[in-house]
Amino acid sequence: MGDNVTKTLGTKRHQALIALLIEKREAKGLTQTDLAAKLGEYQSFVARLESGQRRVDVIEFLELSEILDFDAIKALCAVAKAG
Repeated sequence: MGDNVTKTLGTKRHQALIALLIEKREAKGLTQTDLAAKLGEYQSFVARLESGQRRVDVIEFLELSEILDFDAIKALCAVAKAG
């Protein structure tokens, strides 16, 4: 894994993370625009996250878990198993 740390976009784990975030957003009944407003961002920010064009950093992930009301630790464990 060591040499591939920077090549995360498009990996199975990245795809699992994106799927999880979309699932959680939709379960809360939020549009990308709704979520963006809660994050203080533009809709295009959420679109880039959900399309896999952008990585999600740890702080953003924690904020997303709070907004979308899911357990960040359990979610990371699930994403880790996807790899």
